[in-house]
Amino acid sequence: MTRRALTALVGLLAALVVTVLAAVLPGASASAGASASVTAAPRAAEPNPIILIGTGGLTWSDVNARDTPSLWTFLRDGSTAAVSVRSVFTNTCPVDGWLSLSAGDRAAAPGPGKNGARKTTDACPPIPVVESGFVPGWDGYVRAANALKFGARPGTLGEQLASNKQCVQAVGPGAGLGAAYTSGAVPRYAAYDSSALTGLLTGCRVTMVDVGSLRDPQDLPPTEAATRPPSRAEQAAAIDRRIGEVLTAAPSGSDLLVASMSDAGSSERLRLVAAKGPRFGSGTLYSPSTRQDGLVQSADLTVTLLTAAGVPVPDALGGTALRRGEEGSNSEPAAEDRLRQLLDFDEASHEVHPLVPPFFNGVVYAQIAIYLFTAVVWRRDFGSTDLRLRLLRITRRVAVVAATIPASTFLANLIPWWRFPVPMVAVVFSVGLFVAIISAIALLGPWSRRLTGPLVVVALATLLVLGGDVMLGSHLQISSLMGLQPVVGGRFYGMGNVTFALFATAALLLCIAVSSYFVKHGRPRVAAVTALVIGLAAVVVDGYPGWGADGGGPPALLPGLAYLVLAILGIRMSWKRGAILAAATVGLFLLVGFLDSLRGKENQSHLGRFFRSIFEGGAGDIIVRKLQQNLDILFGNYRLSLLVPIALVFVIYILARPTSWGSRSLQRSYEACPTLRPGLIALLVTLTIGFAINDSGVAIPANGAIIAVPLIIAVSVRVLEDEARATATTRASRRG
Repeated sequence: MTRRALTALVGLLAALVVTVLAAVLPGASASAGASASVTAAPRAAEPNPIILIGTGGLTWSDVNARDTPSLWTFLRDGSTAAVSVRSVFTNTCPVDGWLSLSAGDRAAAPGPGKNGARKTTDACPPIPVVESGFVPGWDGYVRAANALKFGARPGTLGEQLASNKQCVQAVGPGAGLGAAYTSGAVPRYAAYDSSALTGLLTGCRVTMVDVGSLRDPQDLPPTEAATRPPSRAEQAAAIDRRIGEVLTAAPSGSDLLVASMSDAGSSERLRLVAAKGPRFGSGTLYSPSTRQDGLVQSADLTVTLLTAAGVPVPDALGGTALRRGEEGSNSEPAAEDRLRQLLDFDEASHEVHPLVPPFFNGVVYAQIAIYLFTAVVWRRDFGSTDLRLRLLRITRRVAVVAATIPASTFLANLIPWWRFPVPMVAVVFSVGLFVAIISAIALLGPWSRRLTGPLVVVALATLLVLGGDVMLGSHLQISSLMGLQPVVGGRFYGMGNVTFALFATAALLLCIAVSSYFVKHGRPRVAAVTALVIGLAAVVVDGYPGWGADGGGPPALLPGLAYLVLAILGIRMSWKRGAILAAATVGLFLLVGFLDSLRGKENQSHLGRFFRSIFEGGAGDIIVRKLQQNLDILFGNYRLSLLVPIALVFVIYILARPTSWGSRSLQRSYEACPTLRPGLIALLVTLTIGFAINDSGVAIPANGAIIAVPLIIAVSVRVLEDEARATATTRASRRG
């Protein structure tokens, strides 16, 4: 290795280390600042009694002052939120909700399918009634939890309370399931009896009451629909009456938490949760696990009960204690406003979820059409010069417009499209509006005459939209077509796989355009430094626990960035240098995970929790589960998703090799844009690593292609367009 290469490599690695350390070390304070609107967590020195009123199937659309007065008092006088109840299967049954509460993680009763699988068309298993102080069939729930590898341990809640000398009173079948010990024992259990509630609610610091679950007659599987339950409104009113009975019997000074922990039938959607008492005034509920005011997850309920009882919370639990978030008034108009915000959470997630698959299918088919059309106009002998010039111009503009779609899907959430009578039409219009704005800026400005001008505009717009969103709280991502789906519950903030793919691709494309400008002007060192600054800024935004909180992103982006910087400096990548970069990347990944694990549990990202699991156990189950998710996508029902990364590798392979059959006519693109070829290889490196190390990693190259290939085509076609225009001018002069 030459001294110049060694110096450049050491300098690059030093820059990476300094950047990551500078981002992570002050992370705890920054994360605290990000939630400055949240009131301080309650003191655990003198815990108040807490009563969990458990139900299921209710959403905030079921609540109003006339028909559900008890729930309305929670909305007016307490702290409220929408809750993601996803457990293991697509829809969460009442028994799943109570098991998840017991485990503090995703758990479910086994279904009739292979390996205990359950479909949305299967009837929900019944909740067992405690017999002789034990839950019947408890061993089956434990075996199912072990087989699912979510790390769930049914009985965690009851066992943790008992081991710290705190009793828990269970009232009703679901509560018996939630309060069980790891052995299945339930020492304190009683059937629901309104006349006995006063005595039952005063015996223990933690009490759980099952007031029944709503089952929507219009959404039940056929086997359940045959039972003909009462109407949705009648069931909601009956549940509300039982909630009112608990409120009347509850001792003064208690905190009351009502939670709808399951779905109402086959459809999945966000449910309701509310709390009131000494620690919960009027306003919203906040959970650091979601970092979204007014949006929490079911795992938070277990931690909230343990915290309220003054009991240590096991590190393995992924939830955090609920607390009062944004303060509000207890007036009726204020309650109406909070209800509208809660309905927005639910309606947006419910309306966008079924639109995601057809949207991605449409984008993929549109991309394939662009590829085919481009292949036609690439041929020099196609049609007359004027016709070919016209087709090239159309192809370039269509490609640029197509590349603006991802950023526009996030910006579309600035408009409450879900409130319109036909949400599908409204969201298409919203996306189209921002596509038109970004495309106009890219194609009509003075920079449009430059080779990479439109590419810079689109890439920069994508970076600013996605990066700015995660820095400001990830609000545009929630329930967007290409963002995070709270009803699924995997992520609620930061960079998911799709967002990372778009963000990293845009960053590398911007590096290509800017570095090419300086290389063409004979300033390769400035080009390398500029690309390094852009790339490292993207790494910080993506990996910083308070912003992107992406554990798998930096290890994928850093090697691609390093390759590009070294290529700009004229340093070839050897096996030895590649091994050094790979080792440095792994080391930085572990360093970030270690530093994140040192932060407070509420401020840790999933990367810090994964690092802790390496030493505390459970990391193996996480790795196996994520590997299985990738395999299911590759060989399951997502063959179209597999087609896109293969096409991406094929296209980049053609474009990156000037001697291949498909890119002989594109050699001028590399001459006009000197860092295009190494930039494409860097992009391929990043997307391939991202595919390999992330769960559902097939989404990374697939979504990277959505923005990368159109912009690469736009640059290449612009070169051919200039060539065709020059040819037409030459022929005209000869005729003259």
